[in-house]
Amino acid sequence: MTRLHDDPATFSEDALAGFLDAHAGRVVGVPGGVVRARATREGKVAVVVGGGSGHYPAFCGVVGPGYADGAVVGNVFTSPSATEAAAVSRAAHGGGGVLLTTGNYAGDVLNFGLAVEHLRAEGVDARYVAVTDDVASAGGDEVPKRRGIAGDVTVFKCASAAAEEGLDLDGVEEAARRANDRTRSLGVAFTGCTLPGADAPLFTVPEGTMSVGLGIHGEPGVSDEDMPTAAELAARLVDGVLAEAPEDLGEGSRRVAAVLNGLGTVKYEELFVLWRTVARLLREAGLEVVEPEVGELVTSLDMGGVSLTLMWLDEDLERWWRAPADSPAYRKGSTDALEQGPERSAEEAAAASAPPPEEASRGSEESRALVPDVVRGAEAVVAEMAGAEDELGRIDAVAGDGDHGRGMVRGSRAALDAAREAQEQGRGTGGAVRAAGAAWADRAGGTSGVLWGAALTAVGARLGDEARPGAADVVDAVDAGMEVLLRLGGASVGDKTMLDAIEPFRTALRERVEAGDDLATAWDVAATSAEEAATATADLRPRVGRARPLAERSLGTPDAGATSFGMVARTLAGVLRG
Repeated sequence: MTRLHDDPATFSEDALAGFLDAHAGRVVGVPGGVVRARATREGKVAVVVGGGSGHYPAFCGVVGPGYADGAVVGNVFTSPSATEAAAVSRAAHGGGGVLLTTGNYAGDVLNFGLAVEHLRAEGVDARYVAVTDDVASAGGDEVPKRRGIAGDVTVFKCASAAAEEGLDLDGVEEAARRANDRTRSLGVAFTGCTLPGADAPLFTVPEGTMSVGLGIHGEPGVSDEDMPTAAELAARLVDGVLAEAPEDLGEGSRRVAAVLNGLGTVKYEELFVLWRTVARLLREAGLEVVEPEVGELVTSLDMGGVSLTLMWLDEDLERWWRAPADSPAYRKGSTDALEQGPERSAEEAAAASAPPPEEASRGSEESRALVPDVVRGAEAVVAEMAGAEDELGRIDAVAGDGDHGRGMVRGSRAALDAAREAQEQGRGTGGAVRAAGAAWADRAGGTSGVLWGAALTAVGARLGDEARPGAADVVDAVDAGMEVLLRLGGASVGDKTMLDAIEPFRTALRERVEAGDDLATAWDVAATSAEEAATATADLRPRVGRARPLAERSLGTPDAGATSFGMVARTLAGVLRG
């Protein structure tokens, strides 16, 4: 159990506040995360890492000389928003560009990819690299679909050392990609992990067994095997990783970096017992281990489990792996010779994180007249999501990390606050919906957060702030939102995502409006189509996202994103009838 908390809803924020106080003078907080207390030296590439909370020392624990320049910190097991990733990147930027890097999870890929777009639009050269080291999450022919687990350590470390060495952004990006291409990991779990405030773990492991191929966000493994001895587990991990060794490295690539990682409750003494056999088996396989790391480096709250990571070295990667680093949770060698920028206060760092100011335009009187309806709709959605939070989390936990309900609650509440503020500012219908979308993406994080935010932003842009939108305008706006989801999400109808509910919804809405129904009647029919389609996703196998490695386990359970969309559609139908 995760026993110590005040308000479970603010667990990540409370933990970050304590971390910043404990390490004051080494790091400072900025909106969305942390950066070094000393500014990035002029011209140096800034390496910004990140992801959800619950993984300490990843991600804020590795911010410091020789390692990351900044870390973006999301809610527990939830991707930070694009706004937060961009804010931390601005604060870390030293003029040499920014490399953002995370594990390969849909929410992180979407949010950090959008952050790169935002930064480039502001004139900051930025790149993004996703870590794909987990051999259990996809076969060798689908490496880009693999998750990032403890391989984050090797990739982040090499990219950071390359940046300290003075490589330009092209060189640092290439260093990260090369480290990722040569890194492989396999993990097992003995117990699941429990979200703060929850009374049950996200998954359970049958007595006397272990779950093989787990994720680090509370996802269960892909198979259960009998609980082994330490020596048997060492052989299972070594054999599993070596079976997926990179090809075409040449005969000289017999030196490896190794990370034996504890996931939360496996004691260090147990890890050393396990490493004793792992090290012997690696040597017997003809490998020479260079400066191994044995300990907790990428955890999953209170999960009982371990993972083994190997990175096959070349001359550059070995130099970067061995390079000194000095961060709150990871230290190696002496960083005295590393050049650093000037000291800065938290206020100065926060000011550097701010985006260019944007002026909010007022809407026409006709358009402003509908904003109270937007607010009422948001209020109804907030109430519906609050009541459905536990059920949506239960559905999501079957083959995911169980955070969907919490994300929908956080996102809808933020959207409501933003819509109310837009009303006070005199913004039009489109402006209120755009503000709601931006706030949803910023506060919810995760995959659903960025998708809901992007869709609402597109809907608001189509509605505009000048005229009073009619039924046909609403249909076109829904189409605009759907097109953005198709572009960003990388999914298609049939992949078991929220698209499977949205597509029949928009089709029915257009058909009924074109047949002459008023908007409330058409929306009611479309909401029924969405609900039925969401229920039917129980028969689908997920083909993208975190649930994909557990496709069989997902059968019989509807998709959480499709289900929540059906709920939102039905709720808004009631508002329209009113």
